[in-house]
Amino acid sequence: MTMASGKDNKSKKSKKEESAIRVGFFQLFRFASCREIWMMVFGSLCAIAHGSAQPLMLLVFGMLTDTFIDYDIELNELSDPQKACVNNTIQWRNLTQEENLAQNMTRSCGLLDIEYEMTNFAYYYVGIGAGVFILGYLQISLWITAAARQIQIIRKMYFRKVMRMEIGWFDCTSVGELNTRMSDDINKINDAIADQVGIFIQRFTTFVCGFLMGFARGWKLTLVIISVSPLIGIGAGLMALFVAKLTGMELQAYAKAGAVADEVLSSVRTVAAFGGEKKEVDRYDRNLISAQQWGIRKGLIMGFFTGYMWFIIFLCYALAFWYGSSLVVDTQEYSPGTLLQVFFGVLIAALNLGQASPCLEAFAAGRGAATIIFETIDREPEIDCLSEAGYKLDKVKGDLEFHNITFHYPSRPEVKILDQLNLQVKSGETTAFVGPSGAGKSTAIQLIQRFYDPKEGMLTLDGHDIRGLNIQWLRSLIGIVEQEPVLFATTIAENIRYGRPGVSNDDIITAAKEANAYNFIMDLPQKFETLVGEGGGQMSGGQKQRIAIARALVRNPRILLLDMATSALDNESEAVVQEALDKVRMGRTTISIAHRLSTIKNADVIVGFEHGRAVERGKHDELLERKGVYFTLVTLQSQGDKALNQKAQQEMEEAECCESDAERRSLNRAGSYRASLRASIHQRSRSQLSNAVPESSVAIAGELGPRSYSETTVLQEFMGKSGVPEDTAEEVEPAPVARILKYNAPEWPYMFFGSIGAAVNGGVNPVYSLLFSQILATFSMPDPVEQRREINGICLFFVVVGLVSFFTQMLQGYAFSKSGELLTRRLRRLGFHAMLGQEIGWFDDRKNSPGALTTRLATDASQVQGATGSQIGMIVNSLTNIGVAVIISFYFSWKLTLVILCFLPFLALSGGFQAKMLTGFAKQDKEAMETAGQISGEALNNIRTIAGLGKERNFVEMFETQLEAPYQAALKKANVYGACYGFAQCVVFMANSASYRFGGYLVYHEGLHFSFVFRVISAIVTSGTALGRASSYTPDYAKAKISAARFFQLLDRIPKISVYSKDGQKWDNFKGDIEFIDCKFTYPSRPDIQVLNGLNVSVKPGQTLAFVGSSGCGKSTSVQLLERFYDPNSGRVLIDGRESSQINVAYLRSKIGIVSQEPILFDCSIAENIRYGDNQRELSMNDVISAAKKAQLHDFVMSLPEKYDTNVGSQGSQLSRGQKQRIAIARAIIRDPKILLLDEATSALDTESEKTVQEALDKAREGRTCIVIAHRLSTIQNSDIIAVMSRGYVIEKGTHDYLMGLKGAYYKLVTTGAPIS
Repeated sequence: MTMASGKDNKSKKSKKEESAIRVGFFQLFRFASCREIWMMVFGSLCAIAHGSAQPLMLLVFGMLTDTFIDYDIELNELSDPQKACVNNTIQWRNLTQEENLAQNMTRSCGLLDIEYEMTNFAYYYVGIGAGVFILGYLQISLWITAAARQIQIIRKMYFRKVMRMEIGWFDCTSVGELNTRMSDDINKINDAIADQVGIFIQRFTTFVCGFLMGFARGWKLTLVIISVSPLIGIGAGLMALFVAKLTGMELQAYAKAGAVADEVLSSVRTVAAFGGEKKEVDRYDRNLISAQQWGIRKGLIMGFFTGYMWFIIFLCYALAFWYGSSLVVDTQEYSPGTLLQVFFGVLIAALNLGQASPCLEAFAAGRGAATIIFETIDREPEIDCLSEAGYKLDKVKGDLEFHNITFHYPSRPEVKILDQLNLQVKSGETTAFVGPSGAGKSTAIQLIQRFYDPKEGMLTLDGHDIRGLNIQWLRSLIGIVEQEPVLFATTIAENIRYGRPGVSNDDIITAAKEANAYNFIMDLPQKFETLVGEGGGQMSGGQKQRIAIARALVRNPRILLLDMATSALDNESEAVVQEALDKVRMGRTTISIAHRLSTIKNADVIVGFEHGRAVERGKHDELLERKGVYFTLVTLQSQGDKALNQKAQQEMEEAECCESDAERRSLNRAGSYRASLRASIHQRSRSQLSNAVPESSVAIAGELGPRSYSETTVLQEFMGKSGVPEDTAEEVEPAPVARILKYNAPEWPYMFFGSIGAAVNGGVNPVYSLLFSQILATFSMPDPVEQRREINGICLFFVVVGLVSFFTQMLQGYAFSKSGELLTRRLRRLGFHAMLGQEIGWFDDRKNSPGALTTRLATDASQVQGATGSQIGMIVNSLTNIGVAVIISFYFSWKLTLVILCFLPFLALSGGFQAKMLTGFAKQDKEAMETAGQISGEALNNIRTIAGLGKERNFVEMFETQLEAPYQAALKKANVYGACYGFAQCVVFMANSASYRFGGYLVYHEGLHFSFVFRVISAIVTSGTALGRASSYTPDYAKAKISAARFFQLLDRIPKISVYSKDGQKWDNFKGDIEFIDCKFTYPSRPDIQVLNGLNVSVKPGQTLAFVGSSGCGKSTSVQLLERFYDPNSGRVLIDGRESSQINVAYLRSKIGIVSQEPILFDCSIAENIRYGDNQRELSMNDVISAAKKAQLHDFVMSLPEKYDTNVGSQGSQLSRGQKQRIAIARAIIRDPKILLLDEATSALDTESEKTVQEALDKAREGRTCIVIAHRLSTIQNSDIIAVMSRGYVIEKGTHDYLMGLKGAYYKLVTTGAPIS
């Protein structure tokens, strides 16, 4: 009856899910063989039999009660001295037999041997218990075994199908998602087809049998009880409704705060630059208040409805016993035993219906998960790499030709990568592809490997369309060496053997020699048996590259594809590898993509790519004359390289000493190398997607050209500067509860009253058993009037208990939700405050993206309350429950209590185990899947390499062998779970059998009143199972402790550059004299890319310095160093002669105003946005207006209907770019900064607004030190110093005229009018 409503909610919920679920429940079993179907059928039969056991026990219980009551009445009668037992009937002593008959004295006596009867009942109980044990064991183990077999099949089929999918499918499906599907989703299916089905059938049977029993034994009482149950149903329904609604409101209210947090964290650089941290924390906090109020209301409503439910349940008891007892006493339709059978039958039925509903959730989740999995299993790949179809050519020359190929990646259909590409690659020649990144070079190579099919046009090999050829055979002709070679976590020999199956050791050694890898391999202690580590992490870049080349050579390929094969190497190893490549290119068709001229110059043909077309082809000299793409790439580079080469020379000399033993130390260095490489792999794989949008052709300046640049990088690798820890998922120690409570300390009065409420609620259970046994006692009273009065009194007492529990439930709900919500708000505020205090580098880490951080604020903080309020309530509740029960029991009969207490641990275990069964056992299976998960993870992460090598089958086989162990474990576990479940179910029967038998003994020999027996037994048995249930609510608690630990980790983290600290120098006459001395810098998130490479430049107060150079040369980075978003890795930034790292951060930033290319505005009014410029003081409207006038903004604002109160929309979306830019300028001016940073401030504007903004800027620059970064040379010609940067290094600096006179890089830029990207 409690749960009638639970079902309604379910059906509502599943309607919504229906749209996503396209798999019927019975379709989940589509992989079951005949044997499994039999197991499941037999398991279901056992479950049905098991389900009928509880109602069966009630039959015994009813008879047992009647026996006790008869015996008690007999005792009562015989206690009258004037009556005696004659011929087994009770008779008046002073009357004859006839007179007694006339007085209707026929009650029998002396026939009832209470001990004998009780022994019989004990046997019944034991029998039922044993049956339940066996049935429970069979039911669970059969279902789990059957499920384990089916899941095994699903896993195999799914992985096999995924490995056959074409690469385009992987572009659209993230690897992480596939990995979770392999583990979590398949586990969800497992939950839906395993033990839960058996349990559902069992509970449903109990539900049916319970009601049948009620109607069969006493339909009147059953109807009365059922008539009340809608009240409970309505209560539960309303509660679900309100809670859903209030949760919605709370989430909405929190969404506002979350939006603030998201906005602030996404634009954290702006917040930091303008020192708005404190302001933002307050804004966030203001938005948290309403969420907190909704949360408290939710707690109150939940308390109210829980109280209401208990109240109704107790009223229900009162009604049932009152009406039932009138049926027993007045009309004598029922015996007392029948009353109990009917009442408990209906109660048990209702309870089981409620417990069956969680199973429905598992079924729905399983069907949802199966939808995607089964769809993948049924999907036919567009390019099936394991198919036998397609023909194989007898003789392969190796002529490749692209005919009018148009192509876009399936994941981004709107961007054309190749556009009508026509290109011939002749056999035996070496063709080099050059061009800016995103021009389609790598894409062309992937088409040759047939990772994708072109949308239009065709690609032919020796005149045959490659779509007609057998894929495995085609890929076996091709050897590929990539920029970031992927090695598998096995030995070097195995890695080379991946190139061609069944290759002899001699071939491996030959290939290694050809790839110049033999010597370094022989120097390793284990030689060819050395393990390369996960992803090849134990090897240096050059070593990995050479192993990859050996792997490509061992195939003896007809076509060799080199995708930037030497880019990751230092000079020495590059020369070695290059030599190896030159050796093996002979007589093969080779395509090489490279960014270093040295590697391209000697190619037979050079093809220039731009915007997905081949725009030029020819030899090195021919192309230089054409002055096209290739020419710009070459000239732009050589300029910057001279300077860098001199620098590199010096570094080389310094580094000579450590070069010699570097090779030997390369293994020790692996850690740092591996980390930086891993970062750069992420980078590269991401950039391959993001760069598909072509950039200006000059971007390649950073990529072609001699090797000086990467050589310095590699030297730094040698010096081990970039040691970065691996990006692993953090393991956190759960936080101590004491610390969590400390944050909750101010709410102690709420917690105190909440605990009182919880204590009273805990006492209700035992009191119920007291009243229940008291009712039974009344049935044996001789005097009917007395009996009636007693019964009415007890029923009234039931009502009183209900009322009390109504109020205490409300108190508990309200008090704990209030303390919990206050704690949540406090933690959110502290967490947000701590986040804004971190240095900017911390936000670059992928783990701390704005999305991740806002989720952390939302979920972690709210989970923490699981460890304080409600958890304390739970504990207090359980303790009083047990305490009161034990006290009552000892008071009434200490002997019997001791006997039952022996069973208490088992009862608690059984309660806990059953609660655990409700959630299913999928957790443990996860550990078993680890190794298989590693294999599938490695396979999916490196799918391109595997496809290129044609090794899909191997991985499928490896995966399937790894599945064997978890499968065996699951079968073993099925038996263990079955036994545990059977035991948990039968322990109650055993406890009852022992205690009633002993109770009978006490009643007979020690004259204990029989109602005391019931009192003691029901008190302890109910509280024991309650204890078990309570113990199972701990998962929230553990989660809460981990969430709290994550939170404290954040609060305790000491930022490298602290905004909140008061330390550091401040001085009065701030001039704004800036000097960069030999600054070197890499971003912490990309330690392998040297951004600044010894930057030297200085600006006197009041001067303007302009930076020009290609993108990625470090212009914006130098600005960020000045703002102290980062500190340089080496070198110094001096401001007024003081080192920047010694200056107080907030003070320094307050002296700097910044206008960036894409100014970030906040979602508030224009005036607010301008005021944001100075968060140190209160600004009047006049200040705002004067700043707006200086920024040429005032007139435009006055033309708006709401003037300065106009909302700019999220991220300033309501305004044009020019308007946003001017607001940003006004914001910078209002600070009255000493230093003004303009990062491409006018680049986004059209000519008209550019003029206005430029004027505003010129005004703003007066009397301030100014650093300008601009792409339009016109904007910087009148600067005092112009610094031309290339690759993190100033190659020339001076005034406009001086630089024009130098005829260097700047001159070229001005004369060609090229944009500087």
